[in-house]
Amino acid sequence: MNFATVNFGVFFALVLAVYFLLNHRWQNRFLLVASYVFYGWWDWRFLGLLLLSSVVDYGCALWVDRVHHPEFSERSRRLVLTASIVTNLTILGFFKYYGFFADSLVSLAGEAGLQLHLPTWQIILPIGISFYTFQTMSYTIDVYRGRMCATTNLPDLMLYVSLFTQLVAGPIERGAHLMPQILKPRHPTLDGFYSGAQLAFVGLFKKLVIADNMAVLVNSVYGGSNPSGAAVLLGTYAFALQIYCDFSGYTDIARGTARMLGFDICVNFRLPYLATNPSDFWQRWHISLSTWLRDYLYIPLGGSRHGRLKTLRNLAITMLLGGLWHGASWHFVAWGAFHGLLLIVYRLGETPREARALTFKTRQGIRFWLSVLIFFHLVCFGWLLFRSTDMVHAGSLLASLVSGAFWEPVCGPMLLMVAAAGLPLAGFQIYQYYRRSPEPWVIWPGWIRAGFYVTLFYGIVLFGAPGNNDFIYFQF
Repeated sequence: MNFATVNFGVFFALVLAVYFLLNHRWQNRFLLVASYVFYGWWDWRFLGLLLLSSVVDYGCALWVDRVHHPEFSERSRRLVLTASIVTNLTILGFFKYYGFFADSLVSLAGEAGLQLHLPTWQIILPIGISFYTFQTMSYTIDVYRGRMCATTNLPDLMLYVSLFTQLVAGPIERGAHLMPQILKPRHPTLDGFYSGAQLAFVGLFKKLVIADNMAVLVNSVYGGSNPSGAAVLLGTYAFALQIYCDFSGYTDIARGTARMLGFDICVNFRLPYLATNPSDFWQRWHISLSTWLRDYLYIPLGGSRHGRLKTLRNLAITMLLGGLWHGASWHFVAWGAFHGLLLIVYRLGETPREARALTFKTRQGIRFWLSVLIFFHLVCFGWLLFRSTDMVHAGSLLASLVSGAFWEPVCGPMLLMVAAAGLPLAGFQIYQYYRRSPEPWVIWPGWIRAGFYVTLFYGIVLFGAPGNNDFIYFQF
């Protein structure tokens, strides 16, 4: 069920109507049923995977919990934790990566003069599996590390895994943050309800008006044959707008609807295109994934504790796996490798003084905005790799940028479309930056706020893209 549909609007209205009539225990049970209905709307057959992941981590977390079972040895806990991780990654690997690794192995063997005949299956990727798998794994790992106690109530753990507001495309929640909100009574306020509705409405505008209109332009360029250099450039700018407004728009709707129910879902974006370097970018873009990779991969690998060379190695491994998390294709690996290279190059060129100086006061002036502009274009180069269908496609697009005809008549309307979407968004985000507020509309006078929402409403009605486009990150 897509957030940007009438079906979801009716579904959420029914959930709200029943939810506030129930006490805390029955609210949780009702949300669990609603979440399974929400997920089963796409394909009910994958509800079993959702249940299996919940049951596995429920049992494993109880076993590794030092509070509930102090008599278990550390070795036993490590074995159970390993079993949990292996089970989750096996499920994820089979559904998401089997075909990729099988095809790559066959191709590699062919290059060596060998013939392999591996079984081939048409495997359907369960929607949201990368998100809820990482969420369940973080719960068990945090219990093992003693950061929280395991819940003894299976339905509450199932709700933690399946809460529909952030089930299929994140943000990837942590047990220590979300579980207490499930276990304790929630006290929604009228202000919270209104601010949640406003945030969700802003996210809906970003999705329907900016992201979906940019998708038309992007698809025409990346799906066309022999685009000109200017078309590739404008298509890549359009994709930068599309993927940001699509994913952050989803996050706004997820956080807004959750807030209306009394939940506080973690922030996933902080004006990422105002980043000046790759470390800054990954503290602003898809924050729930980047912090997950930091806490459960980069730091366990050694982080920055064992010298510069190993630090750079750990950064490269983390970003390669981060790229692979996004999809089973070499162009996603290349995208991760590119961001890993950026992290390494910037880290090598950065002085300790420059690293310490990154504050709001220093993030102003010509030097700051020039750094933002330069790094934005590096990010856009990465988006070209990300949006390509494969490495050959990426190579042909890059060739179009540097050879052949650069401008064609169709580029004029394309430039107007990108400017019409990008310039107002950039201006508003600069306003958010200087106001130091991600939701500045909540403190505006009532008449300004009313005009803002009327503008968004008519923007959706008049300029919403035709058709029903799924959110980009549903495929991950």
